[in-house]
Amino acid sequence: AAGVVVLATGLFLAPLSNQLDDQAMRRALAIAQTTAAMPQIAEDLQSTRPSVDGPVQREAEQIRKASGAEYVVVMDRHGTRWSHTDLDQIGGHVSTDPSQALAGKDVMEIDSGTLGRSARGKVPLRDADGAIIGAVSVGIEYDSVRARLIHAIPGLFAYAGGALAVGALAAWLISRRLHRQTRDLAFSDISALLSEREAMLHGIREGVVALDRAGRVRLLNDEAQRLLGIGDETVGMPPDEALGEGRTADVLAGRVTGTDLIAVRGQRVLVVNRMPTDDGGAVATLRDRTELEQLGRELDSTRGLIDALRAQDHEHANRMHTLLGLLELEMFEDAVDFVGEVVGDHRATAEQVTEKIGDALLAALLVGKATVAAERGVALWVSDRTRLPDRLIDPRGLVTVVGNLVDNALDAVAGTPHARVEVELRTEGRTAVLRVRDTGPGIPDAHRESIFTEGWSTKKPPAHGKRGIGLSLVRRLAERQGGSATVGEAAGGGAEFTIVLPEALTEPDPEPVRPPEPLRHPEPVPAAQALGAVEEETR
Repeated sequence: AAGVVVLATGLFLAPLSNQLDDQAMRRALAIAQTTAAMPQIAEDLQSTRPSVDGPVQREAEQIRKASGAEYVVVMDRHGTRWSHTDLDQIGGHVSTDPSQALAGKDVMEIDSGTLGRSARGKVPLRDADGAIIGAVSVGIEYDSVRARLIHAIPGLFAYAGGALAVGALAAWLISRRLHRQTRDLAFSDISALLSEREAMLHGIREGVVALDRAGRVRLLNDEAQRLLGIGDETVGMPPDEALGEGRTADVLAGRVTGTDLIAVRGQRVLVVNRMPTDDGGAVATLRDRTELEQLGRELDSTRGLIDALRAQDHEHANRMHTLLGLLELEMFEDAVDFVGEVVGDHRATAEQVTEKIGDALLAALLVGKATVAAERGVALWVSDRTRLPDRLIDPRGLVTVVGNLVDNALDAVAGTPHARVEVELRTEGRTAVLRVRDTGPGIPDAHRESIFTEGWSTKKPPAHGKRGIGLSLVRRLAERQGGSATVGEAAGGGAEFTIVLPEALTEPDPEPVRPPEPLRHPEPVPAAQALGAVEEETR
């Protein structure tokens, strides 16, 4: 601050000195012009000789004393002085070049003469006819100019000192505030902390999203960009604009509160935690639990399969005991009929599914679900209107959708009388339409949109995590393909889920056009052979 003040004062003094010099020269020039304009001086210059007591000397001294000039010198065309403050100089030649003034020009300058350095003004002296008969030179003592400058310096330094004090006080206050905000850390420590923060943010396996007090995205680390599927171009945007409307944006914006909130982004299941900061912003952390959720679902499926196998083993033991009893009673025909009936039921179910569904993955899923449903006392039926060719673009996505809906339906009808689940899959051009109906209690009107929200569920959470993801994932998969997922009331009660997937099938392969076969003329048949054939036919 002191250096800035000194520099500013020095920069101000330089133009001030130039300004004082210019004022002194203009003053000298004005006095010279006034003197030269007096006709008496021109007449006396022409009619007298230069002397210490001559009229020109007397008039010049009066002007000098009245104006406060250092000297007023009147000279003729030869440069001879007719007046001077030093009487010994009268009659002598001037010490500076008068040629410009004698040539008719007004001159302002800072120059040195017999009286030292001075600010001068020189003008031509003309007679009544306008002819140049001499010149007038007036000098202002340069020490007076310097004295004015020196006199102004204390005031300048007073202002500079005041500015320095104010600047020092402001710098001290700012320094204290910075120290409080930076917790007395040095600049090198702050730089090291920033480097460590960047390395930590981009090195951890959790997504980090920082938002400012206005709710705009301020920072994204690499993992957050990967999990959310966005880039650095979203920095400065609010979450709704960066991510689109949805639960993920609601959680990041703070409209949904809580800990370990579940959000679905694309096909990823994320756990989000949001913590406010002191500056009014917030920091949100994202963890990818897609694999954990998949493992949990596989665990649920495995448990269900184990339960189904346990029940099937019990049923199988009963059937074996029945078959053993028939054999011991030597009722062999009844034993054969019993085995055929048991095997035929399973074969009929598999054949029924594969005849209507061409995709192997989806057919295998429904056959397995039918077995599990039978062991749980639920009839899983594939509608007679089901027709699905083997031309699916994303069979795994449809398997996920069907599996989630069938599992939810089986859970809804479990323990109810005459439990039944019906699956209908049909196509309309390249659009696939899936309907899953059940005979359960159905979905109330007020909850028909809520059930597709992440984290919403009426079931008890399992041991491995939270529920409320399956139906949300179903809707996301449908919307990703430009389709929709809705729920309504099935005929006769229960729930009916309808999934529409446009462009779900590839174009059918065109049937090859066979070239027409060439016409063949029948070969002539001998008359005897033809007659024999007729006789044979009549017999």
